[in-house]
Amino acid sequence: MRNIHDVIDGRAVTPVFQPLVDLASRQVLGYEALSRGPAGSPWESPVTLFAAARAAGRDNELDWVCRAAAYRAALDAGLEQTLFVNMEPTAWHTPCPDDLAPVVARAQSRLRVVTEMTERAIAADPAGLLSATASCRAAGWGVALDDVGADPMSLALMPFVHPDVVKLDMSLLHAPEDPHTSHVVAAVAAYAEASGATILAEGVETAAHEAIARTMGATVVQGWLYGRPGPLPAVPAPVGAQLPLLRPAMSGPAGGTPFEIVAAQRPTVVTTKATLMPISKHMEALARDSHQPPVLLACFQEARHFTRATARRYATIAERSPMVAALGTGLSEEPVPGVRGAHFSAGDALRGEWNVLVVGPHQAAALVARDLGDTGPEAERRFVFATTYDRALVIAAARSLLHLLAPTDPGRIPHLLTV
Repeated sequence: MRNIHDVIDGRAVTPVFQPLVDLASRQVLGYEALSRGPAGSPWESPVTLFAAARAAGRDNELDWVCRAAAYRAALDAGLEQTLFVNMEPTAWHTPCPDDLAPVVARAQSRLRVVTEMTERAIAADPAGLLSATASCRAAGWGVALDDVGADPMSLALMPFVHPDVVKLDMSLLHAPEDPHTSHVVAAVAAYAEASGATILAEGVETAAHEAIARTMGATVVQGWLYGRPGPLPAVPAPVGAQLPLLRPAMSGPAGGTPFEIVAAQRPTVVTTKATLMPISKHMEALARDSHQPPVLLACFQEARHFTRATARRYATIAERSPMVAALGTGLSEEPVPGVRGAHFSAGDALRGEWNVLVVGPHQAAALVARDLGDTGPEAERRFVFATTYDRALVIAAARSLLHLLAPTDPGRIPHLLTV
């Protein structure tokens, strides 16, 4: 083949599969599909393959080609265990190519798939990611968050993905005494305990690695100690235990606002803007002072309430936070450097809300308030408000705002499973 276009046009990609093993029983629970280009070509390595496709503007199509090849091989082998398939962060924006649609449709009806995503996807396009994960789960498939620990960003963003499986980055096995490793392991353990998610350790190559993986809470492992990537077994193995999939995360009413979501489950009180200001700044301080920076999402009703002083505070928090957003009528998609934004149109219920939501690896807090429409002095304007520190409730409220944030490349529609 002469170039990357020949590889993609010819669908010349071969999947190989690495087993995922239950630590307690040593049973193979599933396989992760890994892609290879034509043997002996410059594109045999997946790194080189995707780099060339990205340079040619065809990486999303290649992603579909790789996934379809994995599905086809699993279907042909009669695989009944779980199949893990990687997806590029931007691939859900590209519809499935027509020639691959039949195998994708068969996979949806016959395979048990877990789609692996990374925290890069959440930061780039939170609304698209939420749509993609919803589409995935609607097909009865699971979601895994990959490379957790490689970037501190993944810890704060993990609850929004609500992954069924958390895959610990292999670098953690090589630095078990590093404080960063301890922070990651503690955050993942807290999420797994609350959600029931499975912890999987990647890159296990020795018995020592396996022992470390156990101390990190992993119950499933993957690595050369258990098998190198290769073809699926010619004879399907009997199915025993399966990796459990989680129930969908708590959500509010369809189209619900943060105030509606929280006020439906918590008591509300009427007070003035002057009284709410210290509470609002306390929520911001939680984000500013946290040892592990959280996500901060806030609604300001109108751009005039996002004052210069407020903008400076949010810009400072954004320097170390994985995501900071300020939403309100008249606010742009980036009102200050590093801060995401969104504009409320006329008639949007959020124009009447003052919300500050904080979600971190070990903390969650929310102030939600609705304007009662007073026209007197600014400090005496009345709001009905509620606060909550219930993690699931705060995350549900925050998800309702993530849907409003534009992707880094706007105007695209998720196509994770659409054929």
